[in-house]
Amino acid sequence: MKCILMNKNIEVLIAEYDNATSVFTKIYEVKNIDYVPYILKSFYIENDTSFRTNLSEWFKGRGIPSWRDKLDLLLHRLNITAPYELLDKAFGLSLSDQYWLKPYDSNINYDDINFFDNDFDYAEFMEASFETNSKKITKEESLKTPNNTTDGMLKKAWIIENGTRYLLKSGYKTEILQPFNEALASEICKRLGFKHVEYKIDTYKDIVVSKCPCFITKDTEFITCSQIKNDMKRHDSIEDYEEYIQKLESHNIKNAREKLENMFILDYIIMNEDRHLNNFGIIRDVNTLEWLDVAPIFDNGESLKIEYYDEEDILISGNGRFFYEIKPFDEIIKIVKNLKRIDISKLDGIVEWFNNLLHQYQDLTKISDRRIERLCILLNRQINKLKELVLNSN
Repeated sequence: MKCILMNKNIEVLIAEYDNATSVFTKIYEVKNIDYVPYILKSFYIENDTSFRTNLSEWFKGRGIPSWRDKLDLLLHRLNITAPYELLDKAFGLSLSDQYWLKPYDSNINYDDINFFDNDFDYAEFMEASFETNSKKITKEESLKTPNNTTDGMLKKAWIIENGTRYLLKSGYKTEILQPFNEALASEICKRLGFKHVEYKIDTYKDIVVSKCPCFITKDTEFITCSQIKNDMKRHDSIEDYEEYIQKLESHNIKNAREKLENMFILDYIIMNEDRHLNNFGIIRDVNTLEWLDVAPIFDNGESLKIEYYDEEDILISGNGRFFYEIKPFDEIIKIVKNLKRIDISKLDGIVEWFNNLLHQYQDLTKISDRRIERLCILLNRQINKLKELVLNSN
């Protein structure tokens, strides 16, 4: 079909799109290169056919990834064979940005279809995602949701409560700790004054999930660090970290270094192993293209990993991610310039808070008392190590 890639109501480019393969087969005209997705602008060379390939890869990348937990079961319940079949069910709309595909010669307006202003039917998709036993989706409207364009391995679903869009996420396979790690990270950030996405624990049927509001509005978009780094030369992680900060500062983002440091301080406390370049970045105004701020801290579930060695000992990898490298947390924390700005006493009592939270849902999670004890010992250990670092820092 002939279509127009839109950014809200701005026409970006006119192209031919093959619904069967989710591939753009021809670009007729680029109308406004400044408003293309950030990752695509660095690829653009006029009359270069590779841009069309990159456009197709970007659009396919908006779909549910192939590594989503129990994807085959979800696709069966959605009555489709591949995630990309969902992409044009709702014009490719997302709750992370404002890009969409408008059929050529159509009078459809962004304000009439976007998911920030307009409600969507999420019940069947949520059931298909989370329930052990679920029927196939029967209503076509259930496939016209922002759930078609969600990333990540965890089972998840967008819902609406009192006009607010919330994302529900479960644990991965038999691991049910991720939602609790999200709630813990949120509580730590709140106490330390770090800008963050607020996660709470909720339940769907007998499943424990994390629940957080959408941090993007219809006038903003989330651009990942990975996208920003794409048009910068790659060096080692420390050099790229410094260059990334300079890039943010050049776009007038205030306190960029401190906000990134806050994220790595949180990762140190909870031993988050998965701070990859796609779960942090910046918020951009889609109308003016102004970079507004560092994105709030989110996606902290891969934390507090414990392996039992014997009856008494715990083995912990002690490694996290710092840009391109897997590095010990004790090394990553050294990038923080001034630890003394952290009032670590504000975390007093948080181990007990976490202990109570885990016990509160123990009937559903079946997490043993022993494991809860070990998790709390690990958390307490990290907090005490950070206290020592703060005390001994210059």
